[in-house]
This record gives sequence, C-alpha cells and structure tokens, in this order.
Amino acid sequence: MATKKPTANSVPDSGKDVENIKTESLKPHTANADNEMMTTDHGVKINDDQNTLKAGNRGPSLLEDFIFREKMTHFDHERIPERIVHARGAAAHGVFQVYESQSAITKAGFLNDTSAQTPVFVRFSTVAGSRGSSDLARDVRGFAVKFYTQEGNFDLVGNNMPVFFIQDAMKFPDLIHAVKPEPDNEIPQAASAHDTFWDFISLMPESTHMIMWAMSDRAIPRSYRMMEGFGVHTFRLINEKGESHFVKFHWKPLLGVHSVCWDEAQKISGKDPDFHRRDLWDAIESGNFPEWELGLQVIPEADEHKYDFDLLDPTKLVPEELVPVQRIGKLTLNRNPDNFFAETEQVAFHVGHIVPGIDFTNDPLMQGRLFSYTDTQLIRLGGPNFHEIPINRPVVPVHNNQRDGHMRQTINKGKVAYSPNSLGGGCPFQAGQMDGGFTSYPERIEAHKVRERSRSFFDHFSQARLFFNSQSEVEKQHIIDALSFELGNIQTVAIRERMLFTLSQVEKGLAVKVADALGLDVPTSVDPPLNQSIPADGNPEDFQPVKKKSAVTSSEALSMANTIKDSIATRKIAVLVADGVDGKSLNATKKTLVAAGAVVEIIAPKLGTIQSAEGDVINVDKRLPNAASVFYDAVYIPGGEKSIQALSQKGDAIHFINEAFKHCKPIGADPAAKDLLSKTYIQDKEQPGVVMNSNAKQFAQEFIDAIAQHRFWEREKQSDIPA
Repeated sequence: MATKKPTANSVPDSGKDVENIKTESLKPHTANADNEMMTTDHGVKINDDQNTLKAGNRGPSLLEDFIFREKMTHFDHERIPERIVHARGAAAHGVFQVYESQSAITKAGFLNDTSAQTPVFVRFSTVAGSRGSSDLARDVRGFAVKFYTQEGNFDLVGNNMPVFFIQDAMKFPDLIHAVKPEPDNEIPQAASAHDTFWDFISLMPESTHMIMWAMSDRAIPRSYRMMEGFGVHTFRLINEKGESHFVKFHWKPLLGVHSVCWDEAQKISGKDPDFHRRDLWDAIESGNFPEWELGLQVIPEADEHKYDFDLLDPTKLVPEELVPVQRIGKLTLNRNPDNFFAETEQVAFHVGHIVPGIDFTNDPLMQGRLFSYTDTQLIRLGGPNFHEIPINRPVVPVHNNQRDGHMRQTINKGKVAYSPNSLGGGCPFQAGQMDGGFTSYPERIEAHKVRERSRSFFDHFSQARLFFNSQSEVEKQHIIDALSFELGNIQTVAIRERMLFTLSQVEKGLAVKVADALGLDVPTSVDPPLNQSIPADGNPEDFQPVKKKSAVTSSEALSMANTIKDSIATRKIAVLVADGVDGKSLNATKKTLVAAGAVVEIIAPKLGTIQSAEGDVINVDKRLPNAASVFYDAVYIPGGEKSIQALSQKGDAIHFINEAFKHCKPIGADPAAKDLLSKTYIQDKEQPGVVMNSNAKQFAQEFIDAIAQHRFWEREKQSDIPA
C-alpha cells in the first residue's frame, strides 16, 4: 500500500510505515513559499514583518520581541568567517584630540581633556561585496572608529553617508539579502544593479533618500582619506548635571570630499581592485597622515519635535542650515596595522560600546543594532571572548564575573565569580556615578506594546528632493546616469516602472530623464501600492507616504562641488617622459609640485632610467604599459623634442592622455608638447583644465591651481571620447 509523502507543512501520521518516513526524512528539505504565509523558524505565523515590537510607536524596542531576535540572530550567523556586511575593509591606527572641553554637553572624558591623545583604530569598508571584491564598487562606505578611552571603549560605527535605506532594523536582513548576489546563481558580486535589489527598493519608499546618495558620486570616493563620515543615528550626550542633548556625529576630511567618475571606477576595479586600500596604506607610510575633524550637531532636548522631520528617523539628516556643525577635535591616522588579520579582520565594532556621557535614542534602526552586533561577533570570532583579542582590548583594566568560554585568555585568580559575595570581599564593586559608573538616561516612557511605525516617519521624499536639489548640475547628471545604468540592468519591466514612479515623487524632471534612457514613460500610479511597510492586516491607504515640503530647499553641505579646493596635498601626478626630455623644466616643475604636497611619479616607455636632453640620468618610477591614468589625479607632459617624438609614437601614451582628458582631470603640458597633444582628443584647442604656458613659474602655479580643483566636469558636455 502506497504511503503519502510528508510535506513541509504536514506531520507524519504515526500509522505510516516507519522505514518510509525515515527514508523521506533523509532527503534534502526543500521549501517553496508560493501562496504560503510567513512563519517563524518554529512555525508560528507572523502578522508583522515590517516593525519591531516597541513601547509606543516612537519608543524603544523590546527584548521580548522573539520574532525580531530570531530573524536577526539567523541573519547574523549566515556567513563564516567573513563579515556578512562590510566584509572588505582597510584600517589604520591613530589618535583623536579634542580642541576645547565639551563639559557643557557631555561628561565623556575624552571629549573634555584637551591634553589627552585618545588612541583610535579606524576601519573603512564597502558594505555589499565579499572580502575579495573591488574597492571601487558603487556602494556605501563604512567609517567605524574605535576610541580607546580612559573610561572604556567607545565605538562610533558609521558610514560615509548620513542616512540609511531603512527605518526599522527588522528590515535589515531583507535589505542585505536583496543587495547581495542573487542566491540562485551568486551573481552579481558587489553590485546593486540587479533585479532583487531594485525590487526591494521599489517597494520600500523609505529608501528613496538613501538611493539619491547611493546613486551620487558619494558612492565612488577618490580615497578613504577624501570622504566624510557620519554616525547616521541621533545619539544623546549627557553632562554631569544629567542634562541631555541630542547629537549627530560628523567626520569632516581636511583634504575635502572628492570622487572618481563611474567609467574611471570600473577601470580601476579591473586594474587595481585594492586601490583604496593601497592609497590609505601608502599615504600613512609616506607620512601624509589622513586627518578629519569631528563635528557635532547639538540639539537641545526641548527641540526634539521642532523640525519637519523626526530626529529618530535614520532616513533623515539634519540640514546644516538648521543646526550648524561645530568642529570640536581632530582625528589623525598615523600608523598602519602590523598584521591585517589580527587587527583589521578581527576588530569588533559595536554601536552599543559607549562610555558615560554618551547614550542612545529610540531610533528603531539603532535599537536593532544594539542587539545585532554582539550576536554577530559570537559566531564570527568564535565565542564570547572576542573582547580579549588585542585589537579589541580596552586600555583600562577589565574586572567582572564573566568566566571561561571559547578562547579565554584572562587567567582569573580566586574562587569567586558571582555577585553579591562575601568570600571575595564583595569584589568587584559596583561603581557609583561619582566613580564614573555608567547610568542610562532616565527617559520617561509610557506606551502600549505595538508593532507600528510612527506617522512622523512617513515622509519619504522631501529630503530625497532636498538632496537632489542641492547638487550641482554635473552631480545631478551623474545621479541620472547612475539610475539609468542601474535600472538599465533590471530585467523586470514592472520594477523599472515602480522605480520611475518613486523618482517622480522626488522630482519630475529626474524621473522623465531616467525614463527616456530606459525607453519607458513615467507611470502615474503603481500596483501594488507604493508602501509595503505595513502589517498583514493593515489598510494600505493608512500607510502611504506623507507629502511634505522641507523647510530647507537646498543645502550647500550636500554638494561635493562646495568642498575644499585649496590644496594639492597627496594628489598623485603622472609625468610622461622618454629619452631626451627637457630635464631642467621637468625638475623645476616636479620640485614645485612636491613642495606643494603632491606625489610625483615619472612614467616612461621602459623601467630603469632615461636620459634628459642635458645628459642627466632620471630614474623611472613606472613603465608606461604598467601604468594607467586612472591611478592619478593629474598628468604633466614636459617638453624635449626627442621625448615628445617618442611618446607621439606610443599608443599607450596617447591613450593615457585621452583617458585623463575623458575623466576631466587637469593636464599640464609644455608648449613643445603640442605635436603629441594634436594626436589626442585635446588637439590644439583651449580646453578647461588643460594648462600650457611658456613661463615656467606661471605654468607651475596655474597647474597647481588646476589640480586643486580636482576635476573639470564641464568637459563631460563634449562628445563622448572613446578612451
């Protein structure tokens, strides 16, 4: 008699043939979610997969939320041994020093002692790619700082963008599952230009603001040293009186904020996927220590509801026009790691590592991170003693009753490992507030336990519009190009249409231009409804985005066009030469560039040395076929008839110049180089950012001024250059 096979949702009948059931149970378990309701791993049906359980819709998340804890625990343990997110990174040691005491707003010691140089370890990273992916992927960059303070470790775990894709941590596993390579074919690596990512985004309008940032040039920085950092969340600062202020943390790079262009990023990925990692290492090794200033946006507790956005919403920023950034101290990275694995790979950051004077808010994304980070380290670093790995150890003594566990290194003396105790004299003692003991801010909370999103979180478009409107015309075009590229890789037309509808809520002209590139019209409505962040039994109409106008319509701080452009420090200059180069001109210009802080490399058709027109020997740094313009910020072509003639016959040299021109980089050339330039797309026309002057001193200064501008984006308006 045939027996019915047990299915994923059925329980084997006790009367069935035991051997058949045993055989069936050994087969691989498969599951198909078509037409099925969502459940926990233990079969309990889930009513709301969009929101964590909170004490009130703006209150803190609750530990009893077993659905969130199960989902996040499983997600945290999905990868062994690399990080699930931020797997690819680079790091360095350094110091932080505050300029003036901040005692009026915080009792944190490292923000008050102006004489103290607090050791730090900083890790930069991409989010989506694996450890072996490219540094130049279009992605968010992690910017995590571990302060080894005299009151314990404080980790400021942020990004190079001030907002995030989601409002509630419940959605983080979904976001990462969507952006990671698609599970059926593990394609594409470290890229968001695929169906699953944009399917998710098109159904999550709260992601719109972050999408504007991710599609901007912020997502392809020139260097870790030239990008901003943000704490993302709203934190609290607490002073000695117990007074609370809300705060947003900023890192402002002293070199300014600069990017590469998309074509350049793709070429760098192929030629040197370690570009950012190498850049950071080389800068520190050469003594060009990267520097940032720590900035604070401080908001009094009484102003919590003052603005047209919610301070607890991680998809929102505080415009600097409303709350200026106060620069209070400087971070300097001055030492490379001794061992990548022991330090960069094993460092364990956690948003929950805070010190007295700093505290949390009820930001639902932050609340989820407070659970997730420790849980992640338990599996990734092998157990509960990851804090004993040297890179994670605080600089102050550790005393508590935690014992044993995998890879325990501390040898605790005595027989007492509990509290209270009398056999150990009551040690270790609890620390009172006067002794520096940490106490949480006594925020008053009265609320019902709910899975809801506060209606103050329902504005998804006003700040996306603010960001787009704040960009220069060039930056706007780059966002349009990026969206056209990403959505152009989407196979499902309905996803493209949903995204076009979302973009039309930000700016009609933006949506029309992207739609034109995709060969589509901008839809006037979408089905299903725009907002999918609703519980199963909720009314979709009650959860649609709220339409608001931002009090600030444009913000200078949001455009990279307004960054620092007064220095060429650490900029890399390629000098194209061959035998017979004008050595006098070369040496004079090189000396001036180096004096201004630039890094100059001599590139010739072959390695070794070349001979100048004057008969001097010049050392060559790079062989032309091994070099590429994408590794440099500017190109210099000195004179010398034989040198120019030789380079004019080298396709690699012509391509090098064409590519630098296409990527809008400064190009300096001796007037004698006209024959070479005539073979490039520069030809003999006057071009923005192309400097030629027979007066050596004037040329050097004009070239330096051009390099300080970083790029001459107006050249992009010219016809495409096939370089």
